[in-house]
Amino acid sequence: MLFNTFEFWIFFFFVLLAVHSTPHRVQNRILLLASYLFYAAWDWRFLSLLLVSTIVDFLVALWAAPGRPTRIRKRAVAISVIINLGLLGVFKYYDFFIGSLLALLGASPGVSEQLLLSAALPVGISFYTFQSIGYTCDVYAGRLKPIRSFPDFALYVSFFPQLVAGPIERAARLIPQVVSTRKVTSQMLKSGAYLMAWGLFKKVYIADTLAHPVNVVFASDSPTGPEVYIATMAFAFQIYCDFSGYSDIARGLARWLGFELMLNFNLPYLARNPSEFWRRWHISLSTWLRDYLYIPLGGSRRGTRRTYRNLLITMVLGGLWHGARLNFLLWGAFHGLALAIHRMMIRGRGVESYSSSPWVNCGKIVGMWHLTLLGWLLFRVESMAQLRRLVSALLSSWQSWESAMVMIASMLPVVLPLIVVQAWQFRAREIEVFSRLHWLLGAGVIGILLSSVLLLNRGGATPFIYFQF
Repeated sequence: MLFNTFEFWIFFFFVLLAVHSTPHRVQNRILLLASYLFYAAWDWRFLSLLLVSTIVDFLVALWAAPGRPTRIRKRAVAISVIINLGLLGVFKYYDFFIGSLLALLGASPGVSEQLLLSAALPVGISFYTFQSIGYTCDVYAGRLKPIRSFPDFALYVSFFPQLVAGPIERAARLIPQVVSTRKVTSQMLKSGAYLMAWGLFKKVYIADTLAHPVNVVFASDSPTGPEVYIATMAFAFQIYCDFSGYSDIARGLARWLGFELMLNFNLPYLARNPSEFWRRWHISLSTWLRDYLYIPLGGSRRGTRRTYRNLLITMVLGGLWHGARLNFLLWGAFHGLALAIHRMMIRGRGVESYSSSPWVNCGKIVGMWHLTLLGWLLFRVESMAQLRRLVSALLSSWQSWESAMVMIASMLPVVLPLIVVQAWQFRAREIEVFSRLHWLLGAGVIGILLSSVLLLNRGGATPFIYFQF
């Protein structure tokens, strides 16, 4: 079920009705059943993988908690990591690495067909795997006591609003909300409605509309430099509105059910440097990689060279988390190098310094925006041949701006609402600015947003980009 379908909203209506007419313990069982039904709607066979991750981490966390012998605790964590990453590796990376090896060895197509799995990627596996592993690691580190109720833990892993595309929640934040009695206030209903309406608008009106010119240019055999530049810019808006739109809807749904999910995006395209960008973009993943990978590798505590190495390893693996393709590895390496170079530039200052001049800060934002665009070009391509073609156009083919100007004219009405709202958010220093509106004006805004969604969603719902990760 997709958030941008009528089927989902009918499903959610009955879940909401059942949850708000039953006591807390029954609510959790209803939400667990609803979460499994939601996931089974994609492919019921992959429920087994979700259950394996849930059962493994529920059991091993009981052995990983402080108080048991260190040897047993370490083995418990190792079991969690091996099984979870093993499942992720088989379904997401096996074909990529085996296929690359066979191609390197010059194996025949018949041999490749026999050795490759060609299995469908279980939706959301990267998200719930990281969320489940994070729980075991937190228990091992003593940051959290192991939960004793399996149904409550299963709900933490599978909570359907954020199951397939995040945010990747921390156990210390979400489990207390699962086990405690929840109360839905009028403010939660109001702000949740704004989040859902704005998220749907960003997905359907902005992201899905921009997808067409992006696809056309990236598939072209002879694009011009201006076309590639504008299409990459369109993709930057597309992926942001698609992914942050999902996160907004998830947070809105959760609030109507009595939960508070973490903020996953905080005006990322207003970042002034690579470090700030990753504090604003996909916050749940970037903080997960920091806490469970970068810091355990040594972080910045073991010298300058190791710090740069750790940054590069973390971001390359972050790129690989998105998928088993060479362009994702390049994208991760690109951002790892950007972070290392930025750290080298500020080395010795202790903290990052920002100019008080708005013009200087504006220049930094523009510079970081273009650095991000280069990264998105690496992220969007599907082959190295396509990357070479697009980069060649950027470097040499700038004679004609005619088609690019047509693209700009068609993009402006689509992107303008986002720019206006983000300028408002930046000036107000608050993300949820719609909650400031009078209820009557707010109802009108929601009506306009949802009317736009309904008008543009007639051709059928388009899956969210991050479902493939």
